[in-house]
Amino acid sequence: MMTAADLPGTIPVFPLPGALLLPRARLPLHIFEPRYLAMLDDALKTPHRLIGMVQSREVPGSDERRLHSIGCAGRVTQFSETEDGRYMITLTGISRFRIAEEVSGFTPYRRCDVKWDGFSRDLGPTEHDPEFDREPFLDLLGRYFEAMSLSTDWESLKEADDELLINSLSMLCPFDPEEKQALLEAPSLSTRRETLWTLLEFSLRGGAPEETMQ
Repeated sequence: MMTAADLPGTIPVFPLPGALLLPRARLPLHIFEPRYLAMLDDALKTPHRLIGMVQSREVPGSDERRLHSIGCAGRVTQFSETEDGRYMITLTGISRFRIAEEVSGFTPYRRCDVKWDGFSRDLGPTEHDPEFDREPFLDLLGRYFEAMSLSTDWESLKEADDELLINSLSMLCPFDPEEKQALLEAPSLSTRRETLWTLLEFSLRGGAPEETMQ
């Protein structure tokens, strides 16, 4: 298990809209763009093997995409190379971070100086949600999956622990990037579950994203 002392001050960042990584969760990724192949090669040479997943947003009137200030760093825990030089990797979420500033340099990918303060619980044990009422939540989730024409293994969902269930749904449900960011920034598992509940309800009601985030 990594400790706060193991976390570096600068990490590569992968701005992939809609791809959410949370602490202790796993995110499979397909890496094929040359700049991100270079990012992966460089990350694998470090002792921590960390890559920061972060949402980006358009800047009005510009081709620039601005990074959100909070992301989540994942450690490369699995990878395989295809015959044509692409990678299939798995990132395991380690800790959220706050971007201090973007680092200019000669790498084809983006790098940032980051701060880890305020996210100490991410390095701790699995979180629990003592107020989680699973039956009405699964009922709401069932209506959402039906409306979105999604399928799942309901028995596995019923048996999953609180953190695995809430975080997996936060990562997998087809919310927009700003909604994913709200789930990422939730300070605790309980607040993430409350945010997830709100997003599911608004999706069923046909609420617009801006209404959801109010």
